[in-house]
Amino acid sequence: MASLTSGAYPPPLSKAEKDALAETVKDWAIANGLAVRVPPAPVPAETDLANVTAEADPAGIAAIHVPVTLFPSPFPRECFAQGQAVQKTYNELYAAVSRDEAFLEQTVREVMDGDDFIRNLWGVHLKVKAEGYTQPLSLGLFRSDYMVHQDHSTSPPSVQVKQVEFNTIAASFGGLSAYTSQLHKFLAATEYPLLRNRLPPGSLHLPDNQSIRGLAGGIQAAFHAYPKSSLGLAKCVIFLVQGGERNIFDQRHLEYQVSQSSPVIPVFRLSMSDIFKHTTLANTPTRQLLYRPPRDPSAVFEVAVVYMRSGYHTNDYPNQAAWDARYHLERSAAIKCPSILTQLAGTKKVQQVLATPRPPSAPSALARFIDDGTPAAAELWKTFTNIYPMDKSAAGLEARKKALDPELCKAYVLKPQREGGGNNIYRGAIPTFIKALPESYWASYILMELIVPPPVSNIILRNGYLEEGGVICELGIYGACLWDQGTGEMLHNEGAGYLLRTKGDQSEEGGVAAGYGCMDSVSLV
Repeated sequence: MASLTSGAYPPPLSKAEKDALAETVKDWAIANGLAVRVPPAPVPAETDLANVTAEADPAGIAAIHVPVTLFPSPFPRECFAQGQAVQKTYNELYAAVSRDEAFLEQTVREVMDGDDFIRNLWGVHLKVKAEGYTQPLSLGLFRSDYMVHQDHSTSPPSVQVKQVEFNTIAASFGGLSAYTSQLHKFLAATEYPLLRNRLPPGSLHLPDNQSIRGLAGGIQAAFHAYPKSSLGLAKCVIFLVQGGERNIFDQRHLEYQVSQSSPVIPVFRLSMSDIFKHTTLANTPTRQLLYRPPRDPSAVFEVAVVYMRSGYHTNDYPNQAAWDARYHLERSAAIKCPSILTQLAGTKKVQQVLATPRPPSAPSALARFIDDGTPAAAELWKTFTNIYPMDKSAAGLEARKKALDPELCKAYVLKPQREGGGNNIYRGAIPTFIKALPESYWASYILMELIVPPPVSNIILRNGYLEEGGVICELGIYGACLWDQGTGEMLHNEGAGYLLRTKGDQSEEGGVAAGYGCMDSVSLV
């Protein structure tokens, strides 16, 4: 498979050059908030700079640079443009899916037998539906993730992006990705021209990345769409977060951008476990969500938007009280990002159904939402890859054979209905994993054909130490949209910047927060 660059990239570096670049990156990253909090537990490697425990940092003031590449990774220009061009259509598609309750019910019921988490989410929706939703608007801060696929049926081989997954909840790293792009632009202007194998100014094509502004713009649009408080209260935005959040600066960058509105939009952070402690519902037909800051319980704000950076994983719901708290939010008048239905629209099962090829005698599942004959639908189809159910349908039984075959399984990844990284089962590990599950659980997974991108090399700075070699890059394109759940009217629909995550080519998972990948940016080739 051909490399994406014609010459040596990144350029060969001496030890002194590596050390100098690493020092520059470490300082720039901390100075500009390209950072994460230190982990709460000891890290085994004694030389690892992340081995700073919460006990050694009782005031919670320590932070380290986020894992990041020393150079922007090469990425095909046409693939980058392809991912950007379809994002607004993807926003419209998933907004439409969230509005189609019958489709979602049919789809999620196929995975409920083996997935209590999905069953509980659907149960929250049914409870709120029974009493009546009071907020018709929904906010989506989405991220569509892709890898580059080389098609060898053409000469020379052509490239296009293929979708890995679509994220409808807690689509993270928009705050850090903008600063990673700025870091690489800074290095391109100040450091790369000084290398022995210099990269002259202007030799790298580094696109602008407005992910902070774009994602914050969605929150601002929702805030302004929420009506003036009939209770005479000031409005606010709530960031619903996990306790002990390490990736806090990523979230803070969005918060600070939202707060730059004039007049200022108040933004507060709230954990799931504290929802009942600091919020109540007004005794009105619309059930406004009222927030009392712990610093001043006498102050009362009406919550216009709840932006969820938690609630996507089973760990966020350790008991029934947590599920009651989610129900409490869902039945309120606040605009949710996302609502339960939008979160369910982002399950892997929905992705699999939408990507299922059109049968000869019937329309595709995608055609339920977008006319198959339109150019927009054609562009979406180009991004789909082969995904199979694991149920007892003909396609599902064929997928089960592949998943259980010790050789065929090496071309696939098995995915549950989960977000957050570290959940997938790869290649040769699939048969053993599947056999250990009750067969009734198999249908709650999907089987995806692995995408093998062109080889790329880079140098990763992680915890102050350099890792050099082959890497795999995953492009995320952000989108922000606000729509009326009843009428389908789109009130805001924009692309919102990009993310490039990179991992060593021997690593399966790519989550940065989960400890597998690193932050990167795009150099168009």
